[in-house]
Amino acid sequence: MHNKLVKFVQEIYETKEFIPLHAPTFTGNEKEYVNNTIESTFVSSVGKYVDQFEHQIEAYTGTAKAIATVNGTAALHTSLYMAGVKAGDLVITQALTFVATCNALYHMGAEPVFVDVSKVSLGLCPKALHAYLEDNAFINNDGLCQDKATKKFYRAVVPMHTFGHPVELDELIAVCVKWNIALVEDAAESLGSFYKGQHTGTFGDFSAISFNGNKVITTGGGGMVLCKSFDDGMHTKHVTTTAKVPHPYEFFHDEAGFNYRLPNLNAALGCAQMEVLPKFLQQKRELAQQYSNFFAGSEFTFFTEPDYAKSNYWLNAIICPNTEMRETFIKETNAQGVMTRPIWKLMHRLPMFENAKRGQLPISEWIESCLVNIPSSPVNNG
Repeated sequence: MHNKLVKFVQEIYETKEFIPLHAPTFTGNEKEYVNNTIESTFVSSVGKYVDQFEHQIEAYTGTAKAIATVNGTAALHTSLYMAGVKAGDLVITQALTFVATCNALYHMGAEPVFVDVSKVSLGLCPKALHAYLEDNAFINNDGLCQDKATKKFYRAVVPMHTFGHPVELDELIAVCVKWNIALVEDAAESLGSFYKGQHTGTFGDFSAISFNGNKVITTGGGGMVLCKSFDDGMHTKHVTTTAKVPHPYEFFHDEAGFNYRLPNLNAALGCAQMEVLPKFLQQKRELAQQYSNFFAGSEFTFFTEPDYAKSNYWLNAIICPNTEMRETFIKETNAQGVMTRPIWKLMHRLPMFENAKRGQLPISEWIESCLVNIPSSPVNNG
């Protein structure tokens, strides 16, 4: 199968040179907008492209307010901060995630709690979340959710839309409402993904998107906080720009803030990329369909979007029959110049999170042992 896939991928991308997992694509006004920014000298945090990029994301996702940040981790950190997460709090997320999700918690002094994922979405499982809380939490007299053993507060639930596939949001929201816990979506990978017709990242009060070089669109480095409330969005903008009170020349800051502003230079790139996002998404869906047809009837299962969702298919994934076949597949494809990779190691296997509280993780462990990502860049064959 690995030899067949190598040939298939080389034909799709029309090259026998090295084929990466996901490369940025620049086919529009990127050079023009970046050059405009350089010529204007407004290359840092002040400039027209920052505002324009935020408005483009607002219009596309339907969020009330979008706040550009320097990267996706900064966007997630800000989202958690604005949702009320504090040092010593417990935040439930998935062990099957990229480390940035947990790094944001670590640097806040909050503790991740790992719950299993769903076979349907590869993201946080609402049934596993409900079962974990029933076993480990209680609602106190103030209506807040606390841990039975440590009495620490469960402040937020952070599902990640893994590889751009939306999680089961209705069910997760129901659990969060029952237990009075904030929902913060890690939508880093899911620009262009919709849950029952609504864009991911617009369900929680605060959510985070990433524009890293390997995402569907890129600003080089960059992120965005999506805010359900316009007023919360304005406060978020204030907090991410050092909480400086506007004044022609004086510096007065009315609360502790972050310097998480996205440079205008990066935003210019994002504005151009947003103009071609629909084309990228269509190309990626066509590629996913080609992969689905290719693997049909084989021992390998191509992961497709859940029935309730329309996914951006950020990174295509297959499930191998077993770990041994996965290892052979990865080794042989990479040796022939077609990049494939395993999914991330589960977070509790990393030294800094090995003592984190967690539930049973059978689905996460199975996916970790068998999943492979395959080349997913948009195919531009004219």
